[in-house]
Amino acid sequence: MGSINKLFVHEYLNANAPTGYEYNGQKIWIDYVKQYVDDVFTDAYGNAVGIINPGAEYKVVIEAHADEISWAVNYITNEGYIYVARNGGSDFEIAPSMRAIVHLDNGNKIPAVFGWPAIHTRKSKEDSKTPNCETVILDCGCDSDKEVRDLGIHVGTIVTFDAKIGELNNGKYFVGRAFDNRMGGVTIAEVARRIHECNDKLEYGLYICNCVQEEVGLRGSAMIANRIHPNLAIATDVTHDTQSPLYNKKKHGDISCGKGPVIAYAPAVHHKVANLIRKTALDNNIEIQNDFCAPSTGTDTDSFAYCQEGIPSALISLPLKYMHTTVEMVNANDLDSVIKLMYFTLKNITPDFNTSYF
Repeated sequence: MGSINKLFVHEYLNANAPTGYEYNGQKIWIDYVKQYVDDVFTDAYGNAVGIINPGAEYKVVIEAHADEISWAVNYITNEGYIYVARNGGSDFEIAPSMRAIVHLDNGNKIPAVFGWPAIHTRKSKEDSKTPNCETVILDCGCDSDKEVRDLGIHVGTIVTFDAKIGELNNGKYFVGRAFDNRMGGVTIAEVARRIHECNDKLEYGLYICNCVQEEVGLRGSAMIANRIHPNLAIATDVTHDTQSPLYNKKKHGDISCGKGPVIAYAPAVHHKVANLIRKTALDNNIEIQNDFCAPSTGTDTDSFAYCQEGIPSALISLPLKYMHTTVEMVNANDLDSVIKLMYFTLKNITPDFNTSYF
């Protein structure tokens, strides 16, 4: 098994791919994956799929989502300040003092900051402020609404945080924004690379799907599920590391970065597919963790599981610290283990795999 391609990781994670505008990240992902697959297609909304054995009758999907949380311009004041709305699960409480990028329709980028009143002015209860849609403002250095609009900014213009990927503790951890879930995109791309480099001959068609618009309701995966009609699907996403302070393990479980992939139990997760993954982990000495997600996984797994007559589906999650912030963290060994687990699981799937409970 080859090592993770860090050049691809950094290029892909540093790209901006907000929900509904994923195409810049998708272009990078496609350029990487197309080296290792037989065919690639995209659809009208930007879902990207690489295919190995495209003519096979039996179809297996491995999937991640490509979009990152972001903001959209919602209101511009006469004085040139901008109020924003959430595009996905963005967190107003972390926005104050963050640097940002405003993405113009022509592809140009405008630097900005999320302003916040000084602590000196917030000492009294009457003057205290809570970060929310009515208090957090975006400042582009303009003094009027006309000046803002002259830059090309309008209601609906997309805004992302300005934060690049980095490494901590001599590469033990990756840190940055949008690991939810472009680390999944890294995973499925690296699985394709390993299949190609190991010259593996699969007995089925493998569809490597990087889907859009997960953060606003699992939209892209629903499009793909209805288009491909796979026989089996394995999604990968991130899940909460609960070891850092302020997490409630009784509520969110006991999950730790550095202890391997997380295999979900959930109504949407097909027991036979999940058990195949667990057996694969055992046979290949891959340490795993378990999680329970109900009533739904909150991931694209649900889209595949509940597509039309139902697609047997499972979820492999990557433990993640500080989800939906600009300092999300994943353990490099965990990332490698998720890639290995998915790769070895695919080698254990055959077209006669019986998913019936009866």
